[in-house]
Amino acid sequence: MDSLNPMDVLKPIDLSSKELDENQPLTSVEMGKLWATYVGNSMSSQILTYFLQHCDDDYIKKLLENGLALSKDFMKRIEGFLKKDNFPIPVGFTEEDVNLGAPRLFEDEFYVHYLKYAAKAGISLYAVAVPLQMREDIREFFIYLNNCVAILLGQINNVLAEKKYIAKPPIIPTPETVDFIQKQSYLNGFVGDVRPLHALEIIHLYDNIENNVTSKALLLGFYQTVRDEKIKALFKRGLNITDKSIKQYMEKLHTEQLQTPSFIDHLVTTSTYPPFSDKIMLFHKVDMFSMKIRAFGNSLAVNGRRDIGFLYGRTLINTSLFVDDATNIMIEKGWLESPPKALDRV
Repeated sequence: MDSLNPMDVLKPIDLSSKELDENQPLTSVEMGKLWATYVGNSMSSQILTYFLQHCDDDYIKKLLENGLALSKDFMKRIEGFLKKDNFPIPVGFTEEDVNLGAPRLFEDEFYVHYLKYAAKAGISLYAVAVPLQMREDIREFFIYLNNCVAILLGQINNVLAEKKYIAKPPIIPTPETVDFIQKQSYLNGFVGDVRPLHALEIIHLYDNIENNVTSKALLLGFYQTVRDEKIKALFKRGLNITDKSIKQYMEKLHTEQLQTPSFIDHLVTTSTYPPFSDKIMLFHKVDMFSMKIRAFGNSLAVNGRRDIGFLYGRTLINTSLFVDDATNIMIEKGWLESPPKALDRV
């Protein structure tokens, strides 16, 4: 097998002088991405620490340990960058946001689905950061983050496949020839000559189902244990939005006899004792629903059927309204930490 080393293909470029080196102050791009990465991993570290209190499967426990080790490593490295620039370390989330003595809320299998969702969320943040970083040391850091999470995702997928925790992506026929689109009806979806789904539409429907069944199960656990009634009502609304979206995406695939991931609500126990603070649960759902918005954008970019585009657009509106209302609650309670911002000159 050929080597997978990129430098076997790319020619090195040695610059005699590098103005944007590690001694330069952090720019807005570097501040923003480092800040978001730190806060997100401070949340993950608390969630995963609790999961490890209630895990029996050795392989899944190792996945949780790997995920937690990465979160702590990322945070430590970011603290080094920020301290060097006299940048205040974000508060994020702490041991006060988790009760390690709380009873089990999720079964072991759920942790694997959760880790995949969280890893995909992380890699979507880190991948966007790489081309924006001008300082080489921070760019190399985000490349490191991408590589670490990609390896973890490989481990997660191997466990999912080995334990048969998830349906394989749909199988479609291998094309016999190269084909070009000839008719405007290719875009139809509601009426007329509606073509079968193409591969990119299929995989994004599949991916959105996979994301949403995990999001719904987590939200169900949060709904059972949250104490604030206003947040509880919002979580109920989130459950309805997510459940409806999953069923609509599934219908698109089932219509063409294509398999889909299944609901995993049964992996939530009946416990109503809260392992997490209302603050971290609400932030987590803002974060997860925001990831859905990014996923919808990726899905729309490769979609070619009007009915699917309409479906994503409608879900996008409902998801955005949920995030807006959840953010307002966080502001009201003084829970929303502000990212670094530009100077107010007005």
